[in-house]
Amino acid sequence: MKTIAFYLPQFHAIPENDEWWGKGFTEWVNVKKAEPLYDGHYQPRVPLGEKYYNLLDIDVMKWQVSLAKEYGLYGFCFYHYWFGGHKLLEKPVDAFLEHTEIDFPFCLCWANEAWTNAWVSSKNKVLIEQNYGAQQEWKEHFEYLLPFFKDKRYIRCDGKPLMVIYRPELIDCLNDMLDCWQQLAKENGLDGLTFAYQQVFFAEEKSKDDSRFTYQIEYQPSYAWRDMEKGGYKFLSKCKKKLITGMENRWNKLSESSKQKMWGRTFESVLDRLRDVHPQGLTVQDYDMVWKTVLNRKPTNEKSVPGAFVDWDNTPRRHQSGRVFEGASPEKFEKYMTIQIRRAKEVYHKDMLFLFAWNEWAEGGYMEPDEKYGHAYLEALRNALKANGEDC
Repeated sequence: MKTIAFYLPQFHAIPENDEWWGKGFTEWVNVKKAEPLYDGHYQPRVPLGEKYYNLLDIDVMKWQVSLAKEYGLYGFCFYHYWFGGHKLLEKPVDAFLEHTEIDFPFCLCWANEAWTNAWVSSKNKVLIEQNYGAQQEWKEHFEYLLPFFKDKRYIRCDGKPLMVIYRPELIDCLNDMLDCWQQLAKENGLDGLTFAYQQVFFAEEKSKDDSRFTYQIEYQPSYAWRDMEKGGYKFLSKCKKKLITGMENRWNKLSESSKQKMWGRTFESVLDRLRDVHPQGLTVQDYDMVWKTVLNRKPTNEKSVPGAFVDWDNTPRRHQSGRVFEGASPEKFEKYMTIQIRRAKEVYHKDMLFLFAWNEWAEGGYMEPDEKYGHAYLEALRNALKANGEDC
């Protein structure tokens, strides 16, 4: 089973982030400033040995690959940022390409959204626009990607390099651009390209044309959130709030003597259990519920590729407007991952699975060891693979 983890390169300073977020900004800035927002909230997340690495140090990537291989991960899917010829955060991936002694499969995912200040503002000011241009720009972009596609470590499907596109629905020239890339690939000695898309938004477009795509990656936990909403999760949350309000109103109308005589502390304890004890604006969901939603999902078509997730907590980026999964543990991850790997084979009939994530520290999705769990999540992945007969 090819378990491929998404990989974030934002762990080194760049001039643009210096300008937008402050001198020396990297993802570690968000991670370090995080704080618990309620009792039992696991923040801040601290890497084991306080290893706040810099991805401009090639030894860091060598360490990451050594760790990933030891515990059975198949490869990385590096996020790639291209804005009309303007590249961001490309240095770690460029260095990986240059250092061919780092023997590890990889592919690229074009994170093709505009770069905004959404982390700190609901107004979403655009910091760098995303424009797709025409043939000349498509060719320029392809020529940058070509050395990656030709690298012997690059992940291929049926002999063709796998290129993931995060949000195809944003690309107004999508089919023309992908057709151009296919032609350029063949002109440059490749059999063609294999395209996959990632986010749920394109999957939900009724009028979409996904004929150029071989795969639809079920990017988790995003697909699970959508399934939960469709299944009435938001409706049940509203019903719960109405129930609490109604009970509080009735309780407050009673005299103190009536309260003691009729209910005592029992009623208050019931209310305490129903009340949302978390800060207003923060969404807290049950880890098990989200994972069970993932495991209840069926492939929508033959293109579906299953996804999985380690954990989720993006409060280091968004603070009280963030979302937290409560109840995560390596033991639970191992149990659910074991099932999902089996489902990848038996239900999806695929030999690959995409995992969120290798190092999304500010969103709580990381396989790298931390101070609380050490290597336990990595061990859980290895155990899940072995339980499915995989040789790690």
